[in-house]
Amino acid sequence: MSSFAGVSVLADGELCPATASTVGTSAVCGYHLLVVHDYPRTKQEAPTGDSISSRPFMVGGHCWIINYYPNGEDSDCADFISLELSCLQDDANKKQQHVVEAKVVFSFIDQVEMQNPVYIAQAETYSFNGFSRARRKFMTRQALEQSSLHLKDDSFTIRCDIMVSSSCNPKDDDATKALLPHMCQHFEHLLQTEVGADVRFEVGGETMAAHRCVLAARSRVFMSQLFGPMKEGTTKAAVIRIKDMDASVFRALLNFIYTDTFPAMEHDDSMEEDETSQITEQGQEKETTLSEARMWLQWLQNLLVAADRYDVQRLKCICESELSEHICVSSVMSTLALAEQHHCHGLKEACFKFIQVQSPSCLQTLMSSNGWDHVFDTYPSVLKELIAKLASNHRN
Repeated sequence: MSSFAGVSVLADGELCPATASTVGTSAVCGYHLLVVHDYPRTKQEAPTGDSISSRPFMVGGHCWIINYYPNGEDSDCADFISLELSCLQDDANKKQQHVVEAKVVFSFIDQVEMQNPVYIAQAETYSFNGFSRARRKFMTRQALEQSSLHLKDDSFTIRCDIMVSSSCNPKDDDATKALLPHMCQHFEHLLQTEVGADVRFEVGGETMAAHRCVLAARSRVFMSQLFGPMKEGTTKAAVIRIKDMDASVFRALLNFIYTDTFPAMEHDDSMEEDETSQITEQGQEKETTLSEARMWLQWLQNLLVAADRYDVQRLKCICESELSEHICVSSVMSTLALAEQHHCHGLKEACFKFIQVQSPSCLQTLMSSNGWDHVFDTYPSVLKELIAKLASNHRN
């Protein structure tokens, strides 16, 4: 469990005077909050290459500082917000080439899935020995400015999680690294090896084995299905058939249930390497990228449906957050219908906000699409709400 390591508040384009927010922690896992008020002003005050720094804070017995670049760290990322973490060392440690190894995760305060210790433990390990580590392209300014989840009243909050894995002098032969437990890996191994599995599912022509107690502990639906009055599959030989779901989606659901880590979409390996190498022209590459993006969005939508179906609320929230950040013209209407059907208020509001900022020609394209017709026929109240918002924008 990460310990709170204080908060730094940026206002009027600079760090606010010190308050009681200079809390620190000696725990190996800690997080610091960087609150940015009046984001437009910070963008004006600090040109590309200039940063605004947090106050120093302690995690794992070491002093750290966060640098926030409103217009990017350099010209290569001038359209992005950059974040940089530095480990401040005293003169004695600098002379001894003191090295601190730590895992670092930057996230917005509402991205709870990235703040789980299991997620942080799987992040890349960085060595801090006088160098800073940065997320040069943390997020485009345009994406932030269009986000109703992260930017509220021209303010946002960044959370920096630090997990110190070792601190040593590289010349010291007796120095050892502190190994961190990875409980999620043990459960993932249990799922993959099927040791002790006592329930089987048939999904999309594939059979998957799992453990009743694990499923029931993570899902009230599975608890009712496997241990309730209407329980299914009372013996190991019995198979529970899952309809209306792809095998890859159900496998991703199981993976999250066992590891509490957001799964990656399975890739289709049917294309041979020599076929892939033939895709050399720019147009073909773009077409392939767009196709992959559409497949990923469809998979993400299906995973949200599965999470809602089995009442895995954290996974549902993660899917909702991801979909909110990847709304586009081609997917907004299907996402809006999905949000209404599965009671995702935040996702629905994100769709509304996206549509409200589109040009008249883009709105005309949306209104002539099959997705618009589907929402109109299935959820007329949603369109009434949307039209009211568009009319309000026009009056303003």
